[in-house]
Amino acid sequence: MSYLPKISDAEWQVMQILWDQAPLNAAQVVKRLAGKQDWSPRTIKTMLSRLVQKGALTYTQEGNRYHYLPAVTQSACVRDASRSFLGRVFSGDTSLLLAHLVEAGRLSNEDIEALKKTLEDKEH
Repeated sequence: MSYLPKISDAEWQVMQILWDQAPLNAAQVVKRLAGKQDWSPRTIKTMLSRLVQKGALTYTQEGNRYHYLPAVTQSACVRDASRSFLGRVFSGDTSLLLAHLVEAGRLSNEDIEALKKTLEDKEH
């Protein structure tokens, strides 16, 4: 398995924007976060820089502008974060996680049917 950087909750929000719409420059990322977060442009630029240092983002330079692109896929990061959460909270036991989600969650009939189908597909 290749190395995946640890991404903080705040950094996930920045990554989500770039997974959805890359490449973007810092000003474009700031604009897209404006309605969602009350972070200063400087804070967002710091997060972009930190994500580059961690290897989560890469960039191309055009004049004095940097255009940021994800260096890791969203699916790989979700898979890694899920494994980490499963190990930390449920000692790696997937059945405990599923039981908790079913018991604690507010599942619609459609959610239950989708879960059944997923489990049946996995079984075959």
